[in-house]
Amino acid sequence: MRIDILTVVPELLESPLNHSIVERAKKKGLVEIHIHNPRKYGIGPRKNVDDYSYGGDAGMVMMVEPIFRMIEELKAERDYDELIFMTPDGQTLNQGISNELSLKGNIIILCGHYKGIDHRIREHLITREISVGDYVVSGGEIPAALLVDSIVRLIPGVLTDETSALSDSFQDNLLSPPVYTRPAEFNGWRVPEVLLSGNPKLIQDWQDEQALERTKRLRPDLLNKEF
Repeated sequence: MRIDILTVVPELLESPLNHSIVERAKKKGLVEIHIHNPRKYGIGPRKNVDDYSYGGDAGMVMMVEPIFRMIEELKAERDYDELIFMTPDGQTLNQGISNELSLKGNIIILCGHYKGIDHRIREHLITREISVGDYVVSGGEIPAALLVDSIVRLIPGVLTDETSALSDSFQDNLLSPPVYTRPAEFNGWRVPEVLLSGNPKLIQDWQDEQALERTKRLRPDLLNKEF
């Protein structure tokens, strides 16, 4: 998989995309992540990428030309399955979307900044708009990092135990069951006996029951949700 990210603040992505599972995937050659700054095609001697909005609204808007030219440069080199814009008014990210995107070959992620981007980019180039929640942050970089992490960990070969991702919360519309490790008792708090039984069927039954109980109690909305 190849992921190209367009951002005017590339420094915000350096740490989250160069450590832990994402870095492991890159070293294994399972994913390529390239960060591009549309300022390369900025306007004028200062390489401006934003301007005042028509209509007089407060805040600056990212201009259409630098983004368009950056995207055209990338599309001239390869085909892309999705061109994603991170925006608060997009489709809310969930596990189903991450599962779907992990099967793609090449994707572009555009990070908005300032007051947003010229809407013509959204009308004519963007294929998918994704939000990480009903709130606003300073730019699309942190949401993009969240999206990339949620996708990359699902690529076969990235996790040491590939079955680990299948038991994550939100797979099958359920929260994950509680997990424990050694010691079996600490401060008088004991690990459930069934997990010490060594009986795979009893353990699986307990985990299924716990997953359903936790979902009913904490996120009942998931039980009637289709991803």
